[in-house]
Amino acid sequence: MEPVLIVLVVLVVVAFIALIKTIQVIPQASAAIVERFGRYTRTLNAGLNIVVPFIDTVRNRIDLREQVVPFPPQPVITQDNLVVNIDTVIYYQVTDPRAATYEVASYIQAIEQLTVTTLRNIIGSMDLESTLTSREVINAGLRGVLDEATGKWGIRVNRVELKAIEPPTSIQDSMEKQMRADRDKRAAILTAEGSRQAAILRAEGEKQADVLRAEGEAQAAVLRADGEAAAIRTVFEAIHDGDADQKLLAYQYLQTLPELAKGDSNKLWIIPSEVGDALKGLGGAFTGLTGGNGAGPAAAPTSAQVPLDPAGRPSVSPPAGPRPVDTEKGAARPRVEPTREYPKIDPE
Repeated sequence: MEPVLIVLVVLVVVAFIALIKTIQVIPQASAAIVERFGRYTRTLNAGLNIVVPFIDTVRNRIDLREQVVPFPPQPVITQDNLVVNIDTVIYYQVTDPRAATYEVASYIQAIEQLTVTTLRNIIGSMDLESTLTSREVINAGLRGVLDEATGKWGIRVNRVELKAIEPPTSIQDSMEKQMRADRDKRAAILTAEGSRQAAILRAEGEKQADVLRAEGEAQAAVLRADGEAAAIRTVFEAIHDGDADQKLLAYQYLQTLPELAKGDSNKLWIIPSEVGDALKGLGGAFTGLTGGNGAGPAAAPTSAQVPLDPAGRPSVSPPAGPRPVDTEKGAARPRVEPTREYPKIDPE
């Protein structure tokens, strides 16, 4: 009984193992390569699959999703003999599991080496300045070469990106100095432009202010002249309507004389000869009011009847005639015409 029991247990174990090998469950977005006696038979897709146990062998399971593989920095020499380190990132996807298994031993390594050689060919035809500013051109060139070469491997390269481009340290320092100088230059240009615009605006503002000020002054002068003209016209009309005689005008003339003597700097001032005529008329008026017998008109003023200033001095020149000789200085004083002389009056 015991040998039979052992045989039964062995058969159950073998059947269980055969069942496990017969049923193959492939995950979604994956594929498996099946070989029979070492030869490719078929490709298992996602889901439940049945294979012949101990005859069919699942050799490789391949992920069909898009993969991202970063490659380490690679030293590349530019056209101007500068060594730069470039990091690349490859986005690829397996489209044919059979070709990816049998056409190339390791498609990851093959893609890496192909990327390095292609990158050196592209960068070798460009200088450093073009390398730093032509990332899109380099990416497009790499993708075209890699996609064409990996097509027979059952792989599609979707994107190729340059993650970093690192020039030598000395070149980086020179580039920083150049960029700093360019920025200082742009800042100086912008400052100069701002100062220029500010000066232009300030000049335009001052010009407009001067124009407006001049227009205001002109209008004010016109209005002032109109006001003075109206005032003179009103005074003239009032005098004309009042029918002022010579006596009134002479009296107004005398009232104006004290105003001429006001001021600390008035040491000498000149009275026109017409003042004498006005004073004569005014003196005649005073004589007519106070002198004579009152029966007829007053007598004409004589040379002694001359109006006096507040200090008791004659306000006009004495009558014409010889002047006495100054015995102290020995010089004769000149003869003065009373009608055209501008007498000197001490304001004090």
